[in-house]
Amino acid sequence: MDRQIMALLARDGRMSFTDLAKETGLSVSAVHQRVRRLQKRGVIKGFAARLDAEQIGLPMTAFVSIKPIDPAAPDDAPERLAHLPAIEACHSVAGEESYILKVRVATPNELEDLLQKIRAAANVSTRTTVVLSTPYEDRPPQL
Repeated sequence: MDRQIMALLARDGRMSFTDLAKETGLSVSAVHQRVRRLQKRGVIKGFAARLDAEQIGLPMTAFVSIKPIDPAAPDDAPERLAHLPAIEACHSVAGEESYILKVRVATPNELEDLLQKIRAAANVSTRTTVVLSTPYEDRPPQL
């Protein structure tokens, strides 16, 4: 039952407890308790609005792979880059690079400026892939 609730909320985080109850066949209070329990356990981390990046002035998305210039340096790039709001996500990865960053900016010039800030702040080299289009994103997991 929890998986069904999670799947419904992953598709529509604004679904009311009443609608969740109708979909699951549970009472409203039972759904409410289950959602609260899932939140307390950290399974449901929160509810957020998904924004259209183009409409808020950030039409350019890129993935920036970073690796330290000095391999003996501390692995603290996420902390060194946390102050840059254009970085939407930071993923630790296996392979040549240490991290892949998802960034959103308004223009190519802003991307260039951001890359300079990333290199300076974290003492890393970068490799950038600019996104041309996004057929889909933020797909809910199959539960």
